[in-house]
Amino acid sequence: MTEFQYKRTTSAERLRIQALPEAQLRGYQLNRLNELLAQIIPANQFYRNKLAVGDAPQLDSLTQLSQLPYTLKQDLVNESDPSGFAKNLTFTPDAYTRFHRTSGTSGRPMIVLDTQNDWKWWMEAWQYVLDSADLTCDDRVLMAFSFGPFIGFWSAFDAVAERGAMVIPTGAMTSLARLELIQSTAASVVFCTPSYAIHLAQVAQENRIDLATQASSVKRIVVAGEPGGSIPTTQAKIESAWGAQVIDHCGASEVGPWGFASPGGESDDQGIFVNEAEFIAEFIPINDIGEDAGPAIFSSAEAAGQGTFELVLTCLGRIGSPVVRYRTGDLVRPVWDHGHDCRFVKLAGGVLGRADDMLIIRGVNVFPSSIEQILRGFSEVVEFRTTAFKQGAMDQLKIEVEAATDDIVPIQLELQNKLGFRVDVELVADQALPRFEAKGKRFVDNR
Repeated sequence: MTEFQYKRTTSAERLRIQALPEAQLRGYQLNRLNELLAQIIPANQFYRNKLAVGDAPQLDSLTQLSQLPYTLKQDLVNESDPSGFAKNLTFTPDAYTRFHRTSGTSGRPMIVLDTQNDWKWWMEAWQYVLDSADLTCDDRVLMAFSFGPFIGFWSAFDAVAERGAMVIPTGAMTSLARLELIQSTAASVVFCTPSYAIHLAQVAQENRIDLATQASSVKRIVVAGEPGGSIPTTQAKIESAWGAQVIDHCGASEVGPWGFASPGGESDDQGIFVNEAEFIAEFIPINDIGEDAGPAIFSSAEAAGQGTFELVLTCLGRIGSPVVRYRTGDLVRPVWDHGHDCRFVKLAGGVLGRADDMLIIRGVNVFPSSIEQILRGFSEVVEFRTTAFKQGAMDQLKIEVEAATDDIVPIQLELQNKLGFRVDVELVADQALPRFEAKGKRFVDNR
């Protein structure tokens, strides 16, 4: 079997696709979807079995996509295979050149493989993220990661290098060493998680390094891995500390780099565009997100009267490790009529949280990102951790905070005012809570 050779687009072509009217965009996606199915079905045993087909189905309309079954993460995990490779490989393992592992946000980490051509597709999808960050060959980009098998670090590194910018790896450096490298190299862009951007700012303050002066070389901070990049108070905290613009984006090892930042604007304009040039997005209403989820929606007309959904994605260009109707577990609020030149669906506030992290406290739906939005509004709060637990049949919350104050009453009152119920807040000692370089783990679920 000859793998489809992925063609790179120009910036102008990417802008043209983003501006397509809905009918033309759906037609473009349908053609790409049928090409994908024609490529994978002859050789991909996982999807031949899952779709119960012998030959590749050719769809006449995207609405027919809803007739295909969802793909769940547990479907991809091969417990009986000691290699740990995901089940959805189209080719034998010797056809793959890239080995990465999921971060294990929920469940056992899974090994995801990519062919050389898959990696070209990753680079193409990444260009939408780099466009949103206005990244050029004149930039010097510091990667504040220790790398390892997580795909986000490596794909970002290669995409920036392919863009023609200087890429500065930092490996296992300490936070202070990374700050010194930013200064000595005059890095203009930093890639990291929102948590680590805040931590670096704290280390800089402790070492009397002023990140926010006009003399600072860093102009943009590209973040991912947590909801914080699209939470206004977290974004404002980072931007104030660094004197730089925060650009959010989203991706997943088993899916790809699927989301990029909306243009800068007021805090209520924060959000993520789904890259509908490379992914088909569907949305399951929040009341139907159990194992036997009902049909997903495509458009604003279908979404009338509903606000929060689970995001479902179909990848249109990853032949070696495809996913069709993949339930991401990410909770989002899609907006179609958003007024931007880019007509892709926008997720207001980015990813709100995970479906399995949502709490119902006294009848109120609460996401960890809602708590972060409130706590980051207090300049005194240095770090925090939220713990969920059961009291009888009821979900309950406890929040621990490190703060530059002994008076936590204003924090308790603001949480009660914004969430609509009382939350126990405990002041803990300085440095009592963990710091994070990769994904921050501020939500502990003991239910």
